[in-house]
Amino acid sequence: MAIDMNVFRGFAEQIKMLPQMAKPTDCPENQRVEHAKSIFAEKIDASNATHLESCVHCGLCAEACQFYIETEDPVLTPIHKLDLLKRYYRREKSPMRWLYRLIEADITEADLEATQGLVYESCTECGRCGLICPMGIDIASMVHITREGLAHAGLIPAGLRAVEQEQGSRGTVFGVGPDQLRQAADELRAKGHQVPIDKGKADILVLSSTIDILLFKDVLEATVKVMNHLGVDWTIHTCAFEGANFGLLSGYSRVQKFASERITKQAISLGAKLVIVPECGHAYPAMRWAGANAHGGPLPFEVMAISEFLGREVMEGRLQLNPIGPDKHVTYHDPCKVGRHGGVFDEPRAVLQALGIDMTEMPSNKVTNFCCGGGAGLFVMEKAEPMRNAAFDLKRRQVEATGADSVVTACGSCRINLMAGAGRTQWATPIESLVELVGANLK
Repeated sequence: MAIDMNVFRGFAEQIKMLPQMAKPTDCPENQRVEHAKSIFAEKIDASNATHLESCVHCGLCAEACQFYIETEDPVLTPIHKLDLLKRYYRREKSPMRWLYRLIEADITEADLEATQGLVYESCTECGRCGLICPMGIDIASMVHITREGLAHAGLIPAGLRAVEQEQGSRGTVFGVGPDQLRQAADELRAKGHQVPIDKGKADILVLSSTIDILLFKDVLEATVKVMNHLGVDWTIHTCAFEGANFGLLSGYSRVQKFASERITKQAISLGAKLVIVPECGHAYPAMRWAGANAHGGPLPFEVMAISEFLGREVMEGRLQLNPIGPDKHVTYHDPCKVGRHGGVFDEPRAVLQALGIDMTEMPSNKVTNFCCGGGAGLFVMEKAEPMRNAAFDLKRRQVEATGADSVVTACGSCRINLMAGAGRTQWATPIESLVELVGANLK
């Protein structure tokens, strides 16, 4: 479905204004190293220590990273992004710490500041480097620990910090809260859709996102159409509808827990058996894994990405679709957090197969799929634009190799970054939503 490009450009301009909206950090400058070290001490367990000890300096992680591939800048070698964390580990926790304290300098505030660009603006935590690493080093998780340290030291990039602060203080994202959700629901009701808001009990709690309420409104409408078409007992709740978790993206644990616990507590109150996260890549791990950690135990409900849910319903015969036909030629972009991290590959492809679409895989697909370049919050970081552009250029070549007429994905952040790249390069290939395709072709 067509996107109002004026609205899209307005949203892009709003993102550019974010650094001006960020409030000063509440971490005193002379305490930044202390705060970062306290997080590193908490997070480096035996498993993470093994990762930090295991590098054999083969360089394969560089060849797996879209940013290194496009720039050939050795500074962007993924394992290099762990140097700060590794130095802390060697001096404070390693078996040879007595020696390292003699030969290696302690980390400084300048070191923290120098690392900010590497772990925030130059890494989407996509996990492709860890997949390729012959030693199995989970570089993405180590990058995230570094982010957590910097976040608690007050060194979150300004654009990302502005959104994290808004979500943590007001519970809104880009100004979208309960009133905006109710307005969106009223607009859908005016079109003849039933939108059950704030039910007391429901089997399924459906989440949405600011992006779908402000920008990709057809995605929200398609989601409503699908749920009603299936006849399930569902609701969307004004107290807990936002799937995006900017505490997770920034590494600031207080906001991460605040955002996920709102959803967890609401789902438990509803007696929900299932929580469906929207087309938002990081919303999936934010609830499925990080949400359980924040809650302090297993969640008493299942968490599924919307693409995963649609695929399951198709494969089990409950969701019937009208075939579009093979004249529509697409390729599918797997969101990293849903695909490579979550293993959701077969479900979206089952949906495309049910739609009868001619689908060609990219040269690197499924588990080796390249990131869009906007993940892990890069799409709101002002200094990350060169990296986003580099990732898009690689992705564009991958898409063009398929000969596809459009790209289908199931992540709003991926869609934003790909659309921004298309606008920058005058690339005419449409970027489509999987949920929208389903909503438009219900049998």
